[in-house]
Amino acid sequence: MFLRHLDIPRAFTSWVKFSGSILLNHQAVTVRQTIQAGDLLTLIAPDELGHETVVPAPDGVEVVYEDRDVLVVNKPVGVVSIPSVKNPSGSMANRIRGYYVQHNYADQVIHIVTRLDRDTSGLMLIAKHRLAHALLDRQIQARQINKIYFAISSRADWLPQGLISAPIARDENSIITRRVHHTGKVAETEYWLEEALKDSSLLKLQLHTGRTHQIRVHMKHLGGPLLGDDLYGGHLQAPLTRQALHCGELSFRQPFTQEPIIVKQDLPSDMQEWILLHRQ
Repeated sequence: MFLRHLDIPRAFTSWVKFSGSILLNHQAVTVRQTIQAGDLLTLIAPDELGHETVVPAPDGVEVVYEDRDVLVVNKPVGVVSIPSVKNPSGSMANRIRGYYVQHNYADQVIHIVTRLDRDTSGLMLIAKHRLAHALLDRQIQARQINKIYFAISSRADWLPQGLISAPIARDENSIITRRVHHTGKVAETEYWLEEALKDSSLLKLQLHTGRTHQIRVHMKHLGGPLLGDDLYGGHLQAPLTRQALHCGELSFRQPFTQEPIIVKQDLPSDMQEWILLHRQ
């Protein structure tokens, strides 16, 4: 009952019960043991051995924030979040596994909390163990993890602020792309005009829902596809040879202390270069 009072996920308690240790005042006990005020209860989870399918990669990661329970990294352009059959060793998960091996971390399983598309740069949140992942997932479900994106739209005449509310559905002619359609799921994107450029704009955006390709689809829907986003009608034009989209701010609560954490990351060089070249 006490573990339920602490709101520890049942799956984690069960895992510790069968694979780890439960100590009361330094003595091994079962979950049925009665606890008194002043007792010391300790849960010892087993080490999380890494999966063979996620091989360590030596490429390294740019760590933006790290504590005992969470890791935030800056994902570069052109790297997928998780491995696949076609790309078994070049993902961020592989790189993070390499980082864990390099630092000899006991827990080697990669718990990615927030992913990014291959050609979107910026901040990714990773839980360093199973319980942290479960607690951060609760924050996601409660919409307490906020991501702020920065994008360069091919449209120049945006209002200073606005809310895009347009349902998103799968494209009937593609298994990859999405479209705005009345049969889709509710999707809301809030934006702020950061800077008007020559024939383009730098926008700050916040997702209020989490649909696949949401920002990219909403930008296309309103006639301002992201520069470099040829999948959704954006033009490839140097220095932008990928969609101009960057996760530049991430806010969440430390899963155990509940301390608010806000992490920021500057725009990547290609987006900065475009802005410098196209300022009015």
